[in-house]
Amino acid sequence: MSGTSILPVAAEQFQIRPDITFLNHGSFGACPRPVFETYQHWQRQLEADPVEFLGRRLTGMLREAREPLAVYLHTQPDQIVFVPNATTGVNIVARSLMLMLQPGDEVLATNHEYGAADRTWRFLCAQREVTYINQPILLPLVDDEQVLDHLWQGVTPHTKVIFISHITSPTALIFPLAKICQRARAANIITVVDGAHAPGQIALHLDELGADFYTGNCHKWLCAPKGAGFLYVRPEREELLQPLVVSWGWQSMRPGVSSFQDFFGWTGTDDPAAFLSVPAAISFQHEHNWDAVRPACHDLAVSARQQITTLLGCEPICPDSSHWWEQMCAIPLPDGDPSALQQRLREEWRIEIPVHTWNNRRLLRLSLQGYNGPADVERLLTAIKAIFRG
Repeated sequence: MSGTSILPVAAEQFQIRPDITFLNHGSFGACPRPVFETYQHWQRQLEADPVEFLGRRLTGMLREAREPLAVYLHTQPDQIVFVPNATTGVNIVARSLMLMLQPGDEVLATNHEYGAADRTWRFLCAQREVTYINQPILLPLVDDEQVLDHLWQGVTPHTKVIFISHITSPTALIFPLAKICQRARAANIITVVDGAHAPGQIALHLDELGADFYTGNCHKWLCAPKGAGFLYVRPEREELLQPLVVSWGWQSMRPGVSSFQDFFGWTGTDDPAAFLSVPAAISFQHEHNWDAVRPACHDLAVSARQQITTLLGCEPICPDSSHWWEQMCAIPLPDGDPSALQQRLREEWRIEIPVHTWNNRRLLRLSLQGYNGPADVERLLTAIKAIFRG
């Protein structure tokens, strides 16, 4: 199988329990030992001298940590701030945009959005009498124009914002984001992107992508410690943002380069160790040739998906190409109780993998990272055969 010989590339570097076949990297990620040690180093530094660390050094250290992340994302350090997770980023943007939206305006999303972000928009739109629309993107997908055509069926003269995932959570699909942002800009529609699953899984060039707002996680596919994410904003959109938590950055006595950095750079006493460890995560993947790991994971997942869909007689939701997915894919299953199947895989087979219902379809979401190998996939295939073939 092409590429899979390099896997598992760094299994000994991760802390995943050896008695669990872990096929669910997409939910919360997994942090390599060297990166986790860096994380603990920063925590010890904080506890050794809290006032010096938080009061005098932190602003500079956070900027230093943003610099390699900005290079990785192909943007500028002052166009990103750290946030605990993508959900926080979505809340910052959504709550700010509500101040400019009027009753009768519309926010357009898809029916593939992550539950927490979807709830954020529904909650806020209801308060402002703004209409929130989940436009269906029908499956299976075959080309980019299909996604654009389906999405634009929901655009009206009242559409002010498009909220969309770069890589969807329930269906694990990579949407043609650059084309969507380009078309939205031509229509004077603001774009807000949930990129929770993108950093570390696919290449990002944020300045070229064209999104007005983009938020992502570093603790998933980039393998940083839990609680490390970022929010990117195009410079001309910074003035739209208001602080989610009002702190010293509002009416700052020592203004920084922008209100964006003042509002969100640091909001008070917390543990910034996860943010400061992001450069170590980037370095770890570079040192372990993650540019080869990703396609190897994809090849292994392609084999698994093909065998499962053939075994169960289910139609794939998109082609095998990495244009549509990289290290994570959603595989249709016959109808049934998703929770019962997930529990059975965990308890009887020691396999950790999510099973859920999306649009009345039962899906198995397979996530492979560098610590996985062919033996992990074989165990899943054996379990699927035993469960569905008896």
